[in-house]
Amino acid sequence: MQHQNQLSASNAHSPVSTSSHPADFIPLDQEPRTHVSTRVMCHHLGRKEQTARGWACHEDGPLRPIRVNGRLAWAVADIRRILGVVSKVEA
Repeated sequence: MQHQNQLSASNAHSPVSTSSHPADFIPLDQEPRTHVSTRVMCHHLGRKEQTARGWACHEDGPLRPIRVNGRLAWAVADIRRILGVVSKVEA
């Protein structure tokens, strides 16, 4: 019991991230990368990652990713187009 109390006490003062943004999140109008991860793309579009994987697998979604070493990469230009966001980043 004492060990459990020590763990609880040590966690009580540790910083907890309350942000719902992915760690590599950058506002879409400021995004300098050409492609982003599935997690970031889903954050921007408000979809679940499994939905995006389904789009990639069935090739029936509003976006088509490229595959880089077996991972999906989604074009920032396509995400901006769908959402109507104008880039503030110079190409």
